[in-house]
Amino acid sequence: MRCQPEGQHQIYNWLKNQQGCLLCDEPADTRHSLCVSCESELPWLGARCQVCALPLPHAGLTCGGCLKRQPRFDRVEAPWRYAFPVDSLITRFKHQAQWPLGRLLGELLSQHLLHAFDEGLARPDLLLPVPLAERRQRQRGFNQAALLAQWLSEQLQLPVQQHWLRRVIDTPAQQQLDAATRKRNLRRAFALAPASQFGGLHLALVDDVLTTGATAESLARLLKKAGAARVDIYCLARTPKPGE
Repeated sequence: MRCQPEGQHQIYNWLKNQQGCLLCDEPADTRHSLCVSCESELPWLGARCQVCALPLPHAGLTCGGCLKRQPRFDRVEAPWRYAFPVDSLITRFKHQAQWPLGRLLGELLSQHLLHAFDEGLARPDLLLPVPLAERRQRQRGFNQAALLAQWLSEQLQLPVQQHWLRRVIDTPAQQQLDAATRKRNLRRAFALAPASQFGGLHLALVDDVLTTGATAESLARLLKKAGAARVDIYCLARTPKPGE
């Protein structure tokens, strides 16, 4: 059960059977510490681009951007649009270290991926979290992508390599930048660890949110150059086009 001791830090016991919903505090009636009502109101990603998962008005289509220029990554899998309350949950996990919320989202992502595997999505050989620069990770205390990759590894029974990708240039925060600026920021920002071996592997990059795809594109290009056969992106949420 969840308890709130004196102080500001939330404690959650994942070993108890009777949990409260992490969103509304009512009794959880699903296996993911979430009530049915709150789960149904999450911004589930419906019709999307078959490549980059951009929200689209109809299913089974490829967006204009991917038709015009095929990304270096092969497929994006995300369960939600980046909208309330998922955007708030990700922010609280990422910037306020509320790990129970991240664990909840990670478990739901794993269920989304297991369903996708059953529907024919190819299982990757290896999970790779998107790396943070050392300074930013010291400030935050953790890399949210590494935690998500670890939780997915447990649920999906897939190996994870947390140190094969490195961020060697600490670029400015990307959230408020347009696509062109993001791409400029990410030039030569990433490198491969000397011990990494990617030849012929199907890889899945793990991150929290896909916005313009600039980070995914940069890393996929690097991994394909190193011999990776396929690079997919697993993330919690996909942003719509600006203004939509």
